Amino acid sequence: MFGVPEVSVEALNRWLQEGKELSLLDVREPQEYEICRIGGARLIPLGQLRTRLDELEGGKDMVVYCHTGSRSSAAVRFLNSTGFKNAVNLKGGIDEWARRVDPSMPRYR
Repeated sequence: MFGVPEVSVEALNRWLQEGKELSLLDVREPQEYEICRIGGARLIPLGQLRTRLDELEGGKDMVVYCHTGSRSSAAVRFLNSTGFKNAVNLKGGIDEWARRVDPSMPRYR
């Protein structure tokens, strides 16, 4: 989305099942995180990302997600520009994850 590297929800699911070393970054707001999340994800809302970069692991592959992929796309663009070259956007966000990977996950608008 919007010219940033991205990964499908199916590929992320496969990576997680295979135990691939990666970090998950959720850039939604805390109230969204409380509704649903992908296990093991770190919550850093997009508006706080600039001031919390020191909390991220630089050498690891990083999958960034939000609700539908727009905020996470902006986050990936920013992360790539600050040296986090292994950051990719989760295409379709957690909403796509809920639709295609985990239908039991609550969805919201």
